Amino acid sequence: MAEITVTLPPGVGLHARPAALFVGAAAKSSCDVTIGRPGEPGVNAKSILGVMGLGAKAGEEMVVTAEGDGADELLASLKEILETPEGGHA
Repeated sequence: MAEITVTLPPGVGLHARPAALFVGAAAKSSCDVTIGRPGEPGVNAKSILGVMGLGAKAGEEMVVTAEGDGADELLASLKEILETPEGGHA
């Protein structure tokens, strides 16, 4: 299992647009992916309701894990989405 810790950028939490981009990218993968706060159980990163239910705010650390073929590459792309203001430029 691969894991990364990401700090959400200032002014950006996991509200609708960034959450949708994040979930969309996770859902394209065959990996099992979770996201959550350090020390807490994660939620299914392919579930928009689960991700938005975290209520993650700007400046918070989030732990993303992935298991399966291509996990490291997936985590790199998910990290970019999470660290980019407004969830990237998709």
